[in-house]
Amino acid sequence: MEEVIEQLREANEPVPVPLELPDEDLLVEIEEQLFINIPFVFKEYLLTVSDVVYGSLEPVTVTDPQSHTYLPDVAANAWDSGVPRDLIPICQDGDDYYCVEEDGTVVLWSAEEEIVTEESWESVWHWVRDVWLES
Repeated sequence: MEEVIEQLREANEPVPVPLELPDEDLLVEIEEQLFINIPFVFKEYLLTVSDVVYGSLEPVTVTDPQSHTYLPDVAANAWDSGVPRDLIPICQDGDDYYCVEEDGTVVLWSAEEEIVTEESWESVWHWVRDVWLES
C-alpha cells in the first residue's frame, strides 16, 4: 500500500485548483448520503490519495460536491444505470464502472452486458496499481 501511495504521489499532475483530502467526519456524512458503509480499505484510499490527479481515469472524490467525480453523484448515476446497489463505484470508465464490494474487492461492472464481469482486484490498492497507474 505504501509503495502504491508513493507511486501515486510521484505521478500526481499539477492542476489549477488542487483537490483536498477528506477527514473521517466527511466520510461519515458521505456514508449517510449513500445509505451504505464504505469499506475500510476504500476509506483509507479516500483519506490518503483521493486528491491525486493522474492519467485518463478519474476516480471518485468526496470533498467537492460540484465536481463531476463527487462520489454521491457518481454512485446515483451508476445505480440508475443498473449497477447493483451494494457496490460503490470508485471510477467511471465510459459507460462501465469500477466498483468496490463490501469486503474491499474491486470489480468491473459492464454497462453493455449489465453484469459484474470476471475481472476483479483484491483491493482498491491493487486496482490503483494495475489499472489507474497504467491509464
